[in-house]
Amino acid sequence: MPEVAISIGGRTFEVACQDGEEHYLHAAAKMLDTEARVLTDQIGRVPEARMLLMAGLMLADKTAAFEDKTREQADVIAQMQAELEELRARPAPAPQRVEVPVIPDDVADSLAEIAARAEALADAVEEKAGGD
Repeated sequence: MPEVAISIGGRTFEVACQDGEEHYLHAAAKMLDTEARVLTDQIGRVPEARMLLMAGLMLADKTAAFEDKTREQADVIAQMQAELEELRARPAPAPQRVEVPVIPDDVADSLAEIAARAEALADAVEEKAGGD
């Protein structure tokens, strides 16, 4: 087991941990040190045991708040999943009939004939205007 030196509240401690767990130990010690420094900044020098106890309690309080938020979010997720399952279980809505206006063939033919006549008249006007 490796021995790791950690610093909490300006004090150094030697702590043993499992191989490969050093990173986690340093991360946990950093969180505890952050809380201990808040204490020492506010109160000043505090006996070691009291500092560690209070810093641990402060971390426990933060952890409890995170756990409460996690539970709340889990409840929201469960509610959303139930709603999603309810929506999936519903039968598909009946298809809606959509009517698209259709131009009758004889009207389309008449419009095409009118367009052709208009183009022919435009061409004739251009010829007369260009011939002058």
